Amino acid sequence: MTAPQSYRGERIGLPASGPGSLAATGPRLGAFLVDALASALIAGLFVHRSGGSDFAHRLPGTWSLIPFALDYVVGMLVGGRTLGMYLCGLRIIRVSQDAAVDPLRALGRTALLLLFVPALVFDRDNRGMHDRLTDTAVVRA
Repeated sequence: MTAPQSYRGERIGLPASGPGSLAATGPRLGAFLVDALASALIAGLFVHRSGGSDFAHRLPGTWSLIPFALDYVVGMLVGGRTLGMYLCGLRIIRVSQDAAVDPLRALGRTALLLLFVPALVFDRDNRGMHDRLTDTAVVRA
């Protein structure tokens, strides 16, 4: 059994507060919602479903997963953050070493996030399963 932590992120070597400390659930959820809404708006520009003119038929449905995945993969590789993370003051880091998130981790993390369930399973550090399995963490920028 491991010793209790005095703060979230201590076990993985992150600071208790300030830049580089683990992000709280609120800002992470806010960033996710910004990314999901932006992805739906972008997909809505290109997807036109037939069969009705009501609001539900104008929604992009699962097509919004394409811009969502692109936002996450490209955002992680180029800037270490998505649009929503940028607006909420967050970024994604590798936990085990001081290096950028590589393409394989970016793809794996995004695929797991699209399954949604891994994002709902947290550990003691408030990291989702998708972060644990890809050795990443969302921290304050």
